[in-house]
Formats: sequence, structure tokens, C-alpha cells
Amino acid sequence: MLEFENVSKSFWTGAQRKVILDRASFRVELGNSLGILAPNGTGKTTIVNMMAGLEKPDEGAIRRNCRISFPLGFMGGVVNRHTARENVRYIARLYGLDPDYIEAFCRWICNLEEYFDMPVGTFSQGMRARLNFSLLLALDFDIYLIDEGMPSTTDVAFNKRAGQILRERLKDRTIVVVSHKAQTLEKFCRTAAVLRDGRLHMFDTLEEAKALYDYQTQG
Repeated sequence: MLEFENVSKSFWTGAQRKVILDRASFRVELGNSLGILAPNGTGKTTIVNMMAGLEKPDEGAIRRNCRISFPLGFMGGVVNRHTARENVRYIARLYGLDPDYIEAFCRWICNLEEYFDMPVGTFSQGMRARLNFSLLLALDFDIYLIDEGMPSTTDVAFNKRAGQILRERLKDRTIVVVSHKAQTLEKFCRTAAVLRDGRLHMFDTLEEAKALYDYQTQG
């Protein structure tokens, strides 16, 4: 279970204080995936980062009683001066997993060949994305966090291979996906919420959430 209890978060923009969450309370139960609809610039990524533990709330408590992924697309755990091999083995040990297995899995998925033994800082953006996606698949989580839909690279073969594995993995996992498009949520979630002006409005169905979201964005 992932739980927010009276969580508040805001930022000072230089001219005013931007409120992301204002005393928000909600739960994500295992087996019940949640979609959050929010316009661009309202704090979707900040909420996902708080769920993952990458950012702290100003007030309130966030409880994580299960294994929660880092957000798809996040590269914060990878050290540029270390090779891909060194990075994946270190991260494997952090999660208490077999470094040999994690390395072999990532090598197979990434298909970076000789670059796997080169510093990550020398990688192109596409190569870094493949390494990050491979790590996400190698580490098994109860809840997967997705910011604005599935990541992809320009490598068609990699997208097909990794995408198939991820789809199989997500069949029996819980997903939290945030997006400004209802179509993105339709693939993953039945329960949904709408974020607006720091308030998170929870609904039992995506259809109800979409009705409010469409009304607010058109108004």
C-alpha cells in the first residue's frame, strides 16, 4: 500500500507560491491501479517523485508499505562516471538482488555491446534510456510509477523486446500513471483522480474523473 496523509507541497516561483498539493490524503491499494489527470504545469512529476521518495512533502506523511519503482524515465540512480556494468551491479546490491543476474538481464535487454563497459556519461540519450528501462525491468516492484505514458527509444527492436516484457509484468502489478491525457490512463487504470489547484479529487471510475477534467479544462 502507498498512502498520503494530509500531504502538502508547494514551490516558490520567485513571484508567488505554487501549490502542488494542499493537505491531500489518499491510498493506492495493491491490485487497484490509479490514474491521475492533471493539466501540464500543475505538478504531476512532483507527485510521482514524492511517491518514489525522490522528493519530500512540506507537511504530512507518505507511507510506503510495498516495493515502489522509480519513475519511468528517471536516471537519478545512475552515476555518469561509472560504466553501465558498475552501475547495474551497484543498484542490484542496493535492492538485495544477485548482481550477476541483474547484469546479464540488462546486457540482454539493452544490447549496448561494448558500450556496457564504458562510462554512462559517454552514452547518447537513447542509450541512457535503454539502460534505464532495462534496470526498471530487472528490478521487481509491487507498484510501478509512470509519468505521461510509457517511455520509448528510437531503437525499434529494443522497444518491442522491452515493451513486451513490461506488458507481461504489469498484468499482475499495480500502476500509478499521471498524465494530461485521459487516453493514456485508459490503458492501465479504472480508478482515477483529478488534480486541480492543489486538490486531488478521487473517483471510482475513469469516466467520472474525465467528466470533471474535461469540464475544468474547457471552462
